[in-house]
Amino acid sequence: MPDSRSPSASMAARVRVVRYGPSAPDDRADFVVVEEPLRVHLEQRGLQHLLGSTMRTPGHDLELAAGLAVGEGVVRVTQDLLTVRPCRDGRRAAANDVTVVLAEHVSIDHGRLGRVSTPSSACGLCGRDEIEAIVAAAPRVTRSVSLDPEVLASLPDHMRERQSVFRRTGGLHAAALATAAGEIMVVREDVGRHNAVDKVIGHAVMHAVSADVLVVSGRAGFEIVQKAAMAGIPVVASVSAPTSLSVEIAQACGITLAAFVREGRLNIYSGAERLTSMKDVASW
Repeated sequence: MPDSRSPSASMAARVRVVRYGPSAPDDRADFVVVEEPLRVHLEQRGLQHLLGSTMRTPGHDLELAAGLAVGEGVVRVTQDLLTVRPCRDGRRAAANDVTVVLAEHVSIDHGRLGRVSTPSSACGLCGRDEIEAIVAAAPRVTRSVSLDPEVLASLPDHMRERQSVFRRTGGLHAAALATAAGEIMVVREDVGRHNAVDKVIGHAVMHAVSADVLVVSGRAGFEIVQKAAMAGIPVVASVSAPTSLSVEIAQACGITLAAFVREGRLNIYSGAERLTSMKDVASW
């Protein structure tokens, strides 16, 4: 189930900028990240329902839509998807609308989905009751994985090597899926950290691949760990800090949460039993 909407020059826009510094002001061209809205629809038996919307960087939109459906608990395995396609506006594809077509056996909680909305590229959750309900709904990840701490600590650097649009703009988050052996399987970039995560998770479900580690370029917030749990990914590695809620859901869902993963070091906040050397972890 390939995603035909691959990244291109549409991920960055050329603008004029006046740069000030020690020398005289310099008027030059520069690149900034493109940010546009995307609406994601569910379709089943010919009926459509709005899943949600987000501000995102164009590119791999079909994966983003599939990943969002995984995060909302609608899609769990590849067989739940018939296809993911751009919406049609007359005879043309609508650039900012994507439809996830579901198999007939998939059950949809329309009452819950009616409350789904992600109006910005930051995050869309609010309310302790809603958070507690999401924690309760997230599955426990029991998959056994053995990780070398040094391999885990190296993953953000390997991800950064493949952040091509970030090098041009300096304005994108990234997410990656990796194996326990340290192989980077896929990297995606987006103005929103949770969008980048949805893209790699969408890639996994569309291509029926299984990952051991989710790597993210920023902090490990609640939604990031929740998305990993919904996708059945046992390890989350973040280059920045966790939050109290992300630690809470990681512990509740049996996820290994590594944060401050940089410069050969890391902190483990949950699930340290998956690391091969507890002595090394303690010394870090």
